[in-house]
Amino acid sequence: MTAKQLRRLIAGGETLDVEFKGEKRSPLNDRELVEAVVCLANRTATEPGWLLVGVEDDGTVTGARFRHDKTTDIDKVTALIAARTRPALAVRVEEHSLDGVPILVAEVPPQQHVVSTSDGQFLRRTMGGDGRPACLPMDAFAIQSQQADRGLLDPSAQVVAAARWEDLDPLEFERFRRSVRERRGRSDESLLNLPDLELAKALGVVDANGSPRALRLAAVLLFGKDDALRRFVPGNEVAFQVLRGLEVEVNDFFRWPLIRVMEEIEGRIRARNREEELMVGLLRVGVPDYSERALREAVANALIHRDYQRLGAVHFQWHADRIEISSPGGFPEGVRLDNLLVTAPRPRNPLLADAFKRAGIVERTARGIDTIFFEQLRNGRPAPSYARSDATGVIVVIPGGEANLDFVRLLVTEAQRDRDLSLDELLVLNALWQERSLDTADVAKMIQKPDADARATLHRLVEAGIIEERGQKRGRTWHLSAATYRALGDKAAYVRQRGFEPLQQEQMVLQYVDKHGRITRSEVAELCRIGPHQASRLLARLVRSGRLSRHGMRKAAWYEGRAKV
Repeated sequence: MTAKQLRRLIAGGETLDVEFKGEKRSPLNDRELVEAVVCLANRTATEPGWLLVGVEDDGTVTGARFRHDKTTDIDKVTALIAARTRPALAVRVEEHSLDGVPILVAEVPPQQHVVSTSDGQFLRRTMGGDGRPACLPMDAFAIQSQQADRGLLDPSAQVVAAARWEDLDPLEFERFRRSVRERRGRSDESLLNLPDLELAKALGVVDANGSPRALRLAAVLLFGKDDALRRFVPGNEVAFQVLRGLEVEVNDFFRWPLIRVMEEIEGRIRARNREEELMVGLLRVGVPDYSERALREAVANALIHRDYQRLGAVHFQWHADRIEISSPGGFPEGVRLDNLLVTAPRPRNPLLADAFKRAGIVERTARGIDTIFFEQLRNGRPAPSYARSDATGVIVVIPGGEANLDFVRLLVTEAQRDRDLSLDELLVLNALWQERSLDTADVAKMIQKPDADARATLHRLVEAGIIEERGQKRGRTWHLSAATYRALGDKAAYVRQRGFEPLQQEQMVLQYVDKHGRITRSEVAELCRIGPHQASRLLARLVRSGRLSRHGMRKAAWYEGRAKV
């Protein structure tokens, strides 16, 4: 690490990946040093963590004490950390001089397994109650949750030692078979004619050799009687709430087996969900307030991926303009807001996820989030948002309100032309309708794919006549075509977005110079509603044609009429 990198790290302050340990008031002993390293090793991350000894909590550099008489032996510090951690951590330690004082820097690599100190201390780096990063103790439940997040443990496959076959309800087995029958084509029909015990064995939720020997958590969650669920899975709770501002119209809580909960929630959705009729030629298209398919996937995801070690309910909240579905437990490791649409499926409870797929409740492709986004967009509404999710819970907000029926009509018309738009294309169209203009980098970030994939998506839409490009190279932007704006009922928007033709832009710049005496590149960009690179090219054309002269260099350059030279 260079001094410049170290200063940048300190300037960023303490984060989940960076911890400061000052020694101004009291020296950091060996036990505290090892605990700080263990804490960083157990954080949820894919990048190294950094421990900076000699930096106070506010970022003030006060220096690290010498750990071995009048010096610090880096090899001894590295050996100390390896000897006092389980499993032994290979940490890279360096000593730097900053502002004339020594700073001890320890680079802690991310770990696949949970790490402890040699005397059994488990700590992890997480957000404290004051909203600041802190090192907190890990109990057995926290260790299990972290292993599940990292894909090392399937909590739903854990044996519930006290549970017996008699704790399962035969009616729930029949409910599971009914789900399979009603969802033929999506479900595993080979399960239909199996007896209860064979069905449980086929799902992998029970250990049996002739007779059941042990029940797994998934068995209790899917088929357990109500009292068994209360005893063995106290975290299993689902709330269905209808809210109108501060008023609560419905506030029901369920502690039922999961398939029964799904049936109940789906029934309530159908009872409340309204549908608007849209005619496209002779074709009648129903546009619901919310896609039942999308809501089913969102509820199933909340039940499948929730952390059953945590207390708290899965909340389904129906507001006047949106639906919010929250689930205890953050995203599994490797899943982030910026890769939700492209990351490989990582169910927290794989055994439970498999049972839901075989019952036909969720997509067999395990791309439920794609389904939620696709259904929401094709119904002419804004994309769902997971932005309020954090390390303790996942929250998806599905906007409601009035649908853009012209947008739905456009999609139906494209489908009639044998052009079914993909999710990436729908995301681009939805964003262009709201933002009016995007560049390639914006599109790549939105669809969470490389620039090459973004350009391929944009070119397909150009070839279909749905969007147009404007500008060249880095100044290139994309907007809806005239035909698309016409189909969406906003003809004037195309003219406003397309802006003026080059000759018109030149005349506008010359008139501005005539009135104000001079002009800069930023003023040209604002005047003509173009990017800075396009503004530079426009000014260069006027200089070459002799109508403007340039003064100054680079960003300080300004232009005036040639006649005034």
